[in-house]
Amino acid sequence: MPRRRSLSDNPSSSLSHATFSNNIRKIDDFQDREDIAGLDKPAFMADSPVGDEPKRSDLRWSGRQPTPWMRIRGIFAPFSSRGKSLESDTDDALPLLSSSDSSERLIERPRRRVGKFRVLRWFLSLLVGIFVMLGIVQFVSILFGLAYSFFPDEFDRAATNWLNPDHHPNTDAPGSYYPTDISRDITPVGCHSHNDYWRRVPLFSALQAGCIGVEADVWFIDQNDHQDLYVGHTTSSLTPERTLRSMYVDPLVKILDRQNPITGFHESVDQPRNGVFDTDPGQTLILLVDFKTDGALTWPRVVEGLQPLRERGYLTYFNGEEVVNGPVTVVGTGNAPFDLVSANSSYRDIFFDAPLDFLAEDSITKDRKRQAVQDGNNLGQGLSSTPSDITPDAFNYTNSFYASTSFKDTIGFPRPFHLTAQQMDSIRAQIRGAHRRGLKVRYWGLPSWPRGLRNHIWRVLVHEGVDILNVDDLQSATKKEWTPKVGDWW
Repeated sequence: MPRRRSLSDNPSSSLSHATFSNNIRKIDDFQDREDIAGLDKPAFMADSPVGDEPKRSDLRWSGRQPTPWMRIRGIFAPFSSRGKSLESDTDDALPLLSSSDSSERLIERPRRRVGKFRVLRWFLSLLVGIFVMLGIVQFVSILFGLAYSFFPDEFDRAATNWLNPDHHPNTDAPGSYYPTDISRDITPVGCHSHNDYWRRVPLFSALQAGCIGVEADVWFIDQNDHQDLYVGHTTSSLTPERTLRSMYVDPLVKILDRQNPITGFHESVDQPRNGVFDTDPGQTLILLVDFKTDGALTWPRVVEGLQPLRERGYLTYFNGEEVVNGPVTVVGTGNAPFDLVSANSSYRDIFFDAPLDFLAEDSITKDRKRQAVQDGNNLGQGLSSTPSDITPDAFNYTNSFYASTSFKDTIGFPRPFHLTAQQMDSIRAQIRGAHRRGLKVRYWGLPSWPRGLRNHIWRVLVHEGVDILNVDDLQSATKKEWTPKVGDWW
């Protein structure tokens, strides 16, 4: 009877046995690695035959407590390609798994966790997509805004009519021309053209928009035997052609001469003189002169530079008893000296820009002035050349016209994107203090972005009684398009 051959009789039996042992060892190592990754055992290793002793690797796999690092890796495993492949392998092996309680817990817990991660991944993807879309919209909005800034707006284009008042494109139409038509169809609006000299067409763009106030920063420069008042924000922007007289005084004289004609139908000059706006001849234009150099040295030059307007009777003035309104009201701010403004008690045609926060009825900022007085004589807007013991009642309609202050410094930025009750109380106290003295309220340094917040503050200030808005965006301010829009918040 032939003897049965055993594996040992086979020449390659030892090699096959070694290969089989290596494969078993690889399976154990694979289980250990998957244990660290927080995943289940492979399906084909789930059950052991009844009566067999569990292997040492199985005991180690089932009894080890997960470490924090294992939990972290388990969280991110479903998002990786390896985790997804293993997850699909586990799902495919489910029918082959044992029905014991321990095996079910080992299977279903990762499945529930993977389901939660799918929802979380979907939510995060949606959130990232929303932010990406908002970023694209904002980028496009900024891009178009930059492109639009290179083109003149409707006020800049229409301002050319002021430069050539004798050019009438509709001369063929009967009655299209009349002597004072330069400002026809323009309605005055309570806005102040901040840093007006920066505009494409200084003075005229603001007038075309209907602004009743313009601002000029003046520097008194005495060099090379030539003295003049130059207009610019800094000394680096000054040029010989940009002077107070060439940019504002002389153009206003020409406009007002045109608005006060003598014709065969109108043989005498109106008293009082007509202002720049044909629709409202009694509306004065405020020329805010910001003294950038020493107030005492700059003052006589400003008085001299206003002579062409003064000699024609175009300036608002105080005659010792009352204020006589004129087509142009000159207000000094910055380093304008209060002592020189109020020195002449019988006649003055330059008025002061009083410190609004100092006039508040329940002011808590008076210490600002007392501290500033100790720092020097030229103290900036509302404080220049004022005695240390001055009281709020020193400022009134006979020597001052505006009452101004920085919104940022005295009210503050609306952190929750709306004005708080404390901020509203400060605004109302300042407005009451200025109006009680016959002064017009003006805030500068308002937030300009986002536009929705800026428009909200404009609405609040106008509602509370602020007389004039200090603005850079003439179109938005004069048209009062302040209804909240989605695009206004970027």
